[in-house]
Amino acid sequence: MNLSDSQTGGWVPRRVSAMEAVLGHLRSAIERGDYAVGDKLPSEAELCRRLEVSRPVLREALRALQTMGLTVSRTGKGTFVVSNGPDEDPTFGDYAASDLLEVRRHVEIPVAGYAAARRTPEDLDHLAHLLERMERETDTTAWVAMDTLFHLAVAQAAQNPVFRRVIEEIRDALARQSAFLNELGGRREQSNREHRAIVEALIDGSEHDATDAMAHHLDRVETTLTAIVRPEPTDRADTPTEGGATT
Repeated sequence: MNLSDSQTGGWVPRRVSAMEAVLGHLRSAIERGDYAVGDKLPSEAELCRRLEVSRPVLREALRALQTMGLTVSRTGKGTFVVSNGPDEDPTFGDYAASDLLEVRRHVEIPVAGYAAARRTPEDLDHLAHLLERMERETDTTAWVAMDTLFHLAVAQAAQNPVFRRVIEEIRDALARQSAFLNELGGRREQSNREHRAIVEALIDGSEHDATDAMAHHLDRVETTLTAIVRPEPTDRADTPTEGGATT
């Protein structure tokens, strides 16, 4: 059965990447107690051998485990389990996700409205060009970098340097959160659509539509983050393979 975005709240079925499969396997093992709090995970070489994945894929999964508060990495010693359940408020850089989202709602939603009223033709050209690049981009790292540039560009269009300075302050956290959501939540295409709605509202000069579009974007960020740290129970394959992501 095919469902539209409106019927599913924006969610559509997608293939699970090798990294997500590795993460799911390790997360399940920790939550079951196969690796207890205080235990050291097997070495990267051993995990790569067992799970039949490359080291870059494994390292992405290990970084995600750490962001979720399940493990810590100690230089020269390895990765250790510190919790048998994910932190429901993960930290991105210097900021907790809840603090980051609270500030973004109070800043970026009104900023979008100001941008709709004050944007210049140059602002619109810059945003449209950036959006086109994001929609063509397939590399997650490059896309994440442009994602932060997009939010800076909206703040710039509001013609108040303080707004841009606030976004600059949280830029690293935004990038970390964006990477996390894209790697584990498959947010890129959905985010592109949300960004396009914001740009279209700015082009129309509609403050109401711009604030609504930004609010919807941040709602979807929160929903995806919640789904990652507090997923619904599902039956899933427990043995990942490098090329064979599960559906």
